Amino acid sequence: MNLYHCSIDLRDTAKAVGFAVAVEAWMTLLQDRGVIQSWRLCRRKLGFGAPRARDFLLEIEVRDLTQLDEAFRLTGTQDTEVERLYTTVHQMVGEFDIALYRPFPDPERAERMAFI
Repeated sequence: MNLYHCSIDLRDTAKAVGFAVAVEAWMTLLQDRGVIQSWRLCRRKLGFGAPRARDFLLEIEVRDLTQLDEAFRLTGTQDTEVERLYTTVHQMVGEFDIALYRPFPDPERAERMAFI
């Protein structure tokens, strides 16, 4: 499992509820097409956070990097519905930061113990 984190501030013209509805439609399509496992959208509460903390956090779970690559490829297709939903979300996003996380220690890199 890998977690793709998007830390987001909206454009001044965007409305928070409209953004949440648009993200739900976009993420549901990605999940229905099998290119993400799950997702969730969180909003910073009471303005609490580090000085550079953004207002929204979108967390997208993918099985592995192959599935993440499939999600990116789908986003780049000429599919009208994909383009419409992506554009609706993207037009509301102002500043953003992204990061990719994995559980740690993960099975591939966990230290092994042996008697010999």
